[in-house]
Amino acid sequence: MTELVLKGGRVIDPSQELDGIADVVFADGKVKAVGRDAPHARDAELRDVKGLIVTPGLIDLHTHVYWGGTSLGVDAAALARTSGTTTFVDAGSAGAGNFHGFRRHVIEPSPVRILPYLNVSFPGIYAFSVPVMVGECADLRLLDLRECLRVAEENRDIVVGIKVRVGRSASGSSGIVPLDMALEVAEELGMSVMCHLDFPPPSRLEVVTRLRRGDVLTHCFRPFPNAPVAPSGGVREEIAAARERGVIFDIGHGGGSFGFGTTRKMLAAGFLPDVISSDVHAVSINGPAFDLLHTLSKFVVLGVPLPTVIKSATVAPAATIGRTDLGTFKPGAVGDASLLEMEEGQFTYHDVLGEALKGSKRLAARGIVLGGKWWHPG
Repeated sequence: MTELVLKGGRVIDPSQELDGIADVVFADGKVKAVGRDAPHARDAELRDVKGLIVTPGLIDLHTHVYWGGTSLGVDAAALARTSGTTTFVDAGSAGAGNFHGFRRHVIEPSPVRILPYLNVSFPGIYAFSVPVMVGECADLRLLDLRECLRVAEENRDIVVGIKVRVGRSASGSSGIVPLDMALEVAEELGMSVMCHLDFPPPSRLEVVTRLRRGDVLTHCFRPFPNAPVAPSGGVREEIAAARERGVIFDIGHGGGSFGFGTTRKMLAAGFLPDVISSDVHAVSINGPAFDLLHTLSKFVVLGVPLPTVIKSATVAPAATIGRTDLGTFKPGAVGDASLLEMEEGQFTYHDVLGEALKGSKRLAARGIVLGGKWWHPG
């Protein structure tokens, strides 16, 4: 296989604390070397990427890409072209009842990597749209833990954990019970849980105190109610305690779960998210989330250093799903890369409440490497 060399870009690889001009060399689908004038084969394919930012392939920890099989699914390949994302982690679009279709018809043929959480609810997220909105955990008859366990066991090669959605919209009068059920099946599997929380009930306190080391609280910077910040501006006690014991905090922007007011207060308190993800789906893809790069750009404008932002979409989500071969340029890692440009101009960003944020920077996709091969956005 011909080697591929990305020459002269600004390489940002937080897994190795790299931030500087360097070459990245890929061979046999993997990272071969990274460094200034890194050695490569004489017949290697050379690409001049001077002026661009080169990162390990971006990982979006919260997406919905069961296109055609669920009402909220979007096309991962099309989205990759604009978002520079090489790995889409699907956050429970499918449950045990329709996971086989997701795998055969979407995941396996996809040119970009899709790694799913399995929804604890049998039909997955089956009625999420503007005209129809029915929470998949509102009816406990839809939660069969033996079936969830069976399908997760049969698909351990790709399933990264169990997804559950609780809150007034997602679980209705079932309240906290679906989370307890998801934790039970996850414990049996030795997997983690990603938990969505919207409006109460249940409360933030009920949810967060149940989460274990390695579990993910998504929508972690949501606006009031169930926000993680106290009225005084400090981080709530149960949130600080959860981080201390190893709970992972993920942005999961989406259409209703990210507020600038909450974010400013959390950043001022020194509480950064572990992972920044888009929660892109058929509604939020039209705003205010749009995609991963748009969501990352908001944190750049809010003053978070670029290497920290890149960490939250590379090595951090890779560790969250137990895939340390992703999100890094260490030799032998999967040969994925995202090529980005920091555009200068006048840009306006919005949160889910409609608050506008003016900024002079925006990250844009300029190319992707998948498995050591160039895959241009086109």
